[in-house]
Amino acid sequence: MEKRKSSQLLKRTAAFFMLFVSVVMFAGNLHAQNTKITVLSAVEKDKTINGAQIIFQKNGEASVEARTNSRGEINITAVFNGANDASVTMIIKKDGYSTLVTKGPFNGLTYALSPVMKSLDGIRFVLSWGRNPLDLDSHISYPGNHLYFKHRSGSLGFLDVDDTDSYGPETITLAKKKANQKYVYAVHNFSDISKSGSGRLSNISDCKVFVYIGSTLIKTYKVPTNKTGNTWVVCSIDEQGVFKTINEFVDIADSDAVNTKLMSYQSASNTYSTNEIITQQQIQRAKALNAQGERAYHAGDLEKSVRKYQQAIEIDQYYGQAYSNLGLSFKKLGRVAEAIWANRKAIDLANGRHKNTTKASSYYNIAKIYEQKGQWQEALDNYKNAKQLRQHSAYDKGIARMNQKLGV
Repeated sequence: MEKRKSSQLLKRTAAFFMLFVSVVMFAGNLHAQNTKITVLSAVEKDKTINGAQIIFQKNGEASVEARTNSRGEINITAVFNGANDASVTMIIKKDGYSTLVTKGPFNGLTYALSPVMKSLDGIRFVLSWGRNPLDLDSHISYPGNHLYFKHRSGSLGFLDVDDTDSYGPETITLAKKKANQKYVYAVHNFSDISKSGSGRLSNISDCKVFVYIGSTLIKTYKVPTNKTGNTWVVCSIDEQGVFKTINEFVDIADSDAVNTKLMSYQSASNTYSTNEIITQQQIQRAKALNAQGERAYHAGDLEKSVRKYQQAIEIDQYYGQAYSNLGLSFKKLGRVAEAIWANRKAIDLANGRHKNTTKASSYYNIAKIYEQKGQWQEALDNYKNAKQLRQHSAYDKGIARMNQKLGV
């Protein structure tokens, strides 16, 4: 009898112990699966953003929302069974800042919001990454200038924030991109500066570069994987203000020497290709999204039209018509810096028998924006560009007006 009681007691004790372990493991898993994100200012060192709205979206699921606390943080129950799900979209909003949109994984990372820029030709690069490597550096090179942590200011350019202990942000702002000059932007892995053939920047950094114009995030560059080299040459901005993806990796053993490499991309004879192949399926999907954007535009839903055009461009970066349409939507929304950028890209991608008409119309749209902002010389240059491609009385009248304003 005593043995039976003892046996039952042991069983109960074992059952209780297993239940206790299960509860502890469950609580631990809940904690481990929490979604923790920190939001900072992109232009002020360690300034936290309180009250930023963070929205998580996934197809077929209800959205999840949260707001940052006084430390710029959210720490909530796991989003959609895991914040490292690449199919989840995160949107961060705050009045006075550009909306940030990105895909997972994002748990435990720090994100930076860019204050709205007023200049028509202002550009901001915001670099963010994960825990390792500890220290990544932003570099931008343009004629007579190399901005990075040793030279934080240059002609109309500034390194606003330098970060040396993981996550970022590290921010470079161009108050005004100069016409007829080429700019090249790169990320240098300072933590591995003495190592050759390191793959840490490519494979473990989860590095992203967010590019802002006006009030809009216009481009996100995600570091390619399976590459070696401590320097990622990300992109260039050509003489006409058009962004060109480079995505090349090299080893550079000295921070000052980064400029030598970047200057080689400023040469007119330098050519490079992303080797990205767009499939017919992607082309058709992009066309369908562009058509949805056009329907939204004609229905007066300009914000939706922008989203659809941007989605089309994300799928097919060579889709000139989507850029042209995007420029129209941006202009109607009053986001004129973004409209200039989109029209410049439409000019760059124009092809076919109507390409001169397309280019001329885009130059005219750019000229009108500069004229409305009182930037007479920039307006005149673009009216002249339009006239070189196509004869039209509107271009002649624009040239005459600008000459009068300039006293020519």
